[in-house]
Amino acid sequence: EDAHAQRVIANVRERQRTQSLNDAFAELRKIIPTLPSDKLSKIQTLKLAARYIDFLCQVLQSDELDHKVATSCNFLAHERLSYAFSVWRMEGAWSMSASH
Repeated sequence: EDAHAQRVIANVRERQRTQSLNDAFAELRKIIPTLPSDKLSKIQTLKLAARYIDFLCQVLQSDELDHKVATSCNFLAHERLSYAFSVWRMEGAWSMSASH
């Protein structure tokens, strides 16, 4: 009976851990710009997040975008970066930097 109670408690903890992990992935998917066709698994979400971080680093290191857009956190800047990231993905630029 004691072993059964411990198993029930362990199952509850595992469900809570899984729910917490799923919530974290849902939040990450909200942040990462996606294409309408994207239906991302957890591993795809992590890989895309890494690519997005790499893309943002490239943006910050380049002079291609206006300084205000690159450093501002307002909605317009986010939309421009989201669009630029989507174009970057479709052009296949990420496939060259994904190996980093």
